[in-house]
Amino acid sequence: MAAGAANSEGEGSSKFQNLCVLFITGYGQEGKFSGPLKPMTFSIFEGQEPSQLIFQFKANPPAVTFKLTGETDGIFQIQPDGLLYHNKTLDRETRAVHRLQVSALDAQGNTVEGPVPVTIEVKDINDNRPVFLQRHYEGSVRQSSRPGRPFMYVNATDLDDPATLNGQLIYQILMQLPKVNDVMYFQINNQTGGISLTPQGSQELDPLKNPSYKLVVSVEDMGGLNEHSFSDSVPVAITVKENIWKAPEPVEIEENMTQPYPIKITQVQWNDPGALYSLVDKENTPRFPFSINQEGDIYVTQPLDREEKDEYVFYAVARDEQGKPLSIPLKIQVKVKDINDNPPTCPSPVTVLEVQENEQIGSSIGTLIAHDMDEENTVNSVLEYRIVDQTPKVPRDGLFLVQTYHGTLQLAVQSLHKRDTPQYNLTVEVSNEDFKTLCFVQINVIDINDQIPIFEKSDYGNLTFPEDTAVGSVILTIQATDADEPHTGSSKILYRITQGDSEGRLEIETDPQTNTGYVKLKKPLDFETVAIHNIVVQAENPEPLVPGVQYNASSSATFRLTVTDVNEVPQFFQQIFEATVSEAVAKGTKVGNVTATDPEGLDVSYSLRGDKRGWLRIDPVTGEIFSAAPLDREAESLYRVQVVAKEVGGSYLSSTAQFHLTLTDVNDNSPRLVKEYTGLFFCYPLKALGSLIFEATDDDQPTFRGRHFTFSLGSESLQKDWEVSKINGTHARLSTKHTDFEERVYNIPIRISDGGRQPMEGTVSLPVTFCKCVENRCFRPAARMPGIPPVGMAVGILLATLLVIGIILAVVFFRMKRDKNQHNAESAQASEVKPLRN
Repeated sequence: MAAGAANSEGEGSSKFQNLCVLFITGYGQEGKFSGPLKPMTFSIFEGQEPSQLIFQFKANPPAVTFKLTGETDGIFQIQPDGLLYHNKTLDRETRAVHRLQVSALDAQGNTVEGPVPVTIEVKDINDNRPVFLQRHYEGSVRQSSRPGRPFMYVNATDLDDPATLNGQLIYQILMQLPKVNDVMYFQINNQTGGISLTPQGSQELDPLKNPSYKLVVSVEDMGGLNEHSFSDSVPVAITVKENIWKAPEPVEIEENMTQPYPIKITQVQWNDPGALYSLVDKENTPRFPFSINQEGDIYVTQPLDREEKDEYVFYAVARDEQGKPLSIPLKIQVKVKDINDNPPTCPSPVTVLEVQENEQIGSSIGTLIAHDMDEENTVNSVLEYRIVDQTPKVPRDGLFLVQTYHGTLQLAVQSLHKRDTPQYNLTVEVSNEDFKTLCFVQINVIDINDQIPIFEKSDYGNLTFPEDTAVGSVILTIQATDADEPHTGSSKILYRITQGDSEGRLEIETDPQTNTGYVKLKKPLDFETVAIHNIVVQAENPEPLVPGVQYNASSSATFRLTVTDVNEVPQFFQQIFEATVSEAVAKGTKVGNVTATDPEGLDVSYSLRGDKRGWLRIDPVTGEIFSAAPLDREAESLYRVQVVAKEVGGSYLSSTAQFHLTLTDVNDNSPRLVKEYTGLFFCYPLKALGSLIFEATDDDQPTFRGRHFTFSLGSESLQKDWEVSKINGTHARLSTKHTDFEERVYNIPIRISDGGRQPMEGTVSLPVTFCKCVENRCFRPAARMPGIPPVGMAVGILLATLLVIGIILAVVFFRMKRDKNQHNAESAQASEVKPLRN
């Protein structure tokens, strides 16, 4: 940057001693105010006072003076000594860039250097106010126009540099009149000046309520971010026009029309000419039979079928030349009007109905429901029914009638009997105004339950079975018959025991094909409870009997079941007896009892089996169990034995049950070390105080809080050398109190107490070795053990042993070789005397 001041054009450089600051940018100047003649560029703010120094060019001999040419506009001058300055205020809006040339001249005025280009860029300041292009704006908008889409623009200009903040313009609406409910109906794009409706304005503008509005719009430079910015404002008058972009009324088209297609059915129109129209089928129907032209006329392009689709809903869209929607799409509804073009259809090839015999005249048999594809609840879909044929016509024709408009079939003249015929076939004519269809109905006459089951015999005699007969055994087969139609609910028979089996020991299963009943044992028989059962069995149908028919004595049968006694084993009241005692109970204490009874009433004798520790004995008469020796929970906390109950007299049958005795703990075990500590050591000599950690336990059951041992030295004489400290309930630390220990093993007695209600205490020995260490491990040179020779002697023995083995191998090899040679010689002699063979 450089600055200068001068009183007049003709004064020398001495007049420019007082400098004021200017922003000047040069190429390669490095911030200097003077330098050699070379191309340069300077940036100067407009509006500065005149006579401002720009740069001092230095002349190189033979140059003695300088000359300035180019776009000086009478503003820029250069002194003979090379001082470049301007003598008038710069105006960017007049000229933004001044392109000058500077030449160096000799004393004769000849150019010796240059001309070189010098560029002056005039930087903008905010010295111009934005101005609207018009002093009054008018526009119009249709109601329900799309919000955010501009319907008019206001424009303003600013002579300041648009590339700077000075020329950046911001638009805003200052006022809206009227302002209904304090809601703004209009908005403006602050960059473009485009005025559009707000969402509320799009919904609420109504020319009948307020046909016009007045806005005051302002424009502000400096991006509206500076308090010294300039602004302008202008009134805007807006007229609200009625929206003609409205959905047409729903259209009704008769199906299958025969006139030429396409057929115009309705029309839509945008508020202004030039809109591009299209249809959108949001239902994605396989066949879309509609089109629209660019006048907004909507056509149906082919015949419609109401039975295929009775209503179409699609949308008309208006777009501008760029394809952007002008407003929300309009909903078009087309309803297809029905004509009678479908015949009635039967629900199935044959409609099957059932009627019970002896039904009263007028009883409803069922309904034939035919269908018509034409529109419901119109004359086109009203159906009439008429019976045109009945097969067979026995006992007479006209047994049935059908309700004309409902299709309900009824008995017409009399009740039916299956013995006359089990089936009737009817032909029913179904018709509408233009079509007729024949439907077929099959009516099956079904049997009613007017026959009761009858037993083949009323008394099945006496049956005798032992009480140990297996559950599920068939003890009797019974048979009843029913004259109603086979394999129906009227003829199916269910057997029910009504007397003689109050405890439910028997059940009866029915064969569904033959109605045969099989009496089975459901629960074990019991001679001691009931020895004789007088059974009454009732045969019934699952279907109720018709009124006036009742079951009688023919539907019941009896038999007598005698249960014979079987000698049974004694029976325990439960299979597992449990008891809990302390392991410290005295010998002879009762710890439990068992009870068994003999079904035949014999006395029972008790004994134990599996008492491997000999801890228990049992009273053979009462079943009371006592301790026979000291109990030990640590040896076995849950002691299991078998109790044998045997008949006294009779067949001496027996049965067994389990007796489980749970032992609770008492504090009867001294604490001990959790393991044998053989590897505890300190490196000798001890250089610093050290400590070792050990753990204790005992065989008693821990409390819910865990074990809590106390630790101390077992000898007071060791307290000057060692110290024991507790870490937690089971761990302690043994620490040295000095470093002066010998290289040997110290056996440290440790006293451990468990702190129980009857405290148990034990003293253990903890061996600690002081030894020389190698790599933090205890190292002890091995001494020669008795009977082991020294190293030299061992080597000698090894060499002597190898020598003896070598001699033996040589002798064996020599003898083997000699025997082989002798064998070869004998073989050669034998081959000489052996005769040849042919």
